[in-house]
Amino acid sequence: MEKRELLYSGKAKSVYSTDNPDTMVLEFRNDTSAFDGKKVEQLDRKGMVNNKFNAFIMTKLEEAGIPTHFESLLSDTESAVKRLDMIPLECVVRNVSAGSLCRRLGVDEGIDLDPPTFELFLKNDALGDPMVNEYHARSFGWAEEAHIEIMKKLTFQVNQVLKKMFDDGGLILVDYKLEFGLYKGEVVLGDEFSPDGCRLWDKETREKLDKDRFRQGLGNVIEGYEEVGRRIGVQF
Repeated sequence: MEKRELLYSGKAKSVYSTDNPDTMVLEFRNDTSAFDGKKVEQLDRKGMVNNKFNAFIMTKLEEAGIPTHFESLLSDTESAVKRLDMIPLECVVRNVSAGSLCRRLGVDEGIDLDPPTFELFLKNDALGDPMVNEYHARSFGWAEEAHIEIMKKLTFQVNQVLKKMFDDGGLILVDYKLEFGLYKGEVVLGDEFSPDGCRLWDKETREKLDKDRFRQGLGNVIEGYEEVGRRIGVQF
C-alpha cells in the first residue's frame, strides 16, 4: 500500500490517501493541544504511544463485535484505516462526573453516575464543539435518526467492554468521546481511542492518568499514558 496525498491535518493526527480508494493512513503526531488549541506542546513518544494504544483498543472492540475503521499497524506512528464519511458529532459517555459536566451543572468531581450519561457534541472548533441533542442532529442534517440510534447503541457497547478491561487493570473509565462515520452505508467507529480522548483514574488513588495531566500541568503526561497501556496489556 502506497501513502500518497495529505488529506487532513488535525491537532494531533494527519490523514493521507493511499493507492486504495477505500483505505487511508492515519498518522499520530507528537503534537498535544488543549483548550481549543490555546495550549500546544510537543511531547516525546506521544505519537507512538497513542498509535499503539489505539490499535490495541480497536482490536479488542472488533473482537467484541463493534465495527471499527482500524485495519492494521503500519509503523510506530501510522495505521491503515478504512475511509469513512465522517458524521460531525462526538458521542460522549460519562461514568463519573468530571470536566465540563462539573462546570456546566455545578456538581462535584468524582460522583459515580448510575446510569451513565450520554451526550452529543457538534464537531466545530470555531464554536467550541457545542453540546447538541438528537433533534438538532436530525433537523440540521448532521445525522439520520437510524444512524444516531446505532451510534448510541455502539457507544454503550464500548462502555461495557472497556469499563471491565480498565477495571481489571485497576483503573476507572471516567468518561470518553467517540466519533463515527459511514463505510459503504454502515455506521463504523472512527477516529481514535486513546488517553487523549478519555479520562482514566487509578482505582485506589484516583490519580489522573490521561490528558488532564497535560491540561492541569501535572507533568509526566506520556508516562501516565504508558502506565495505563501496561496495565491493560499494550506492548509499546
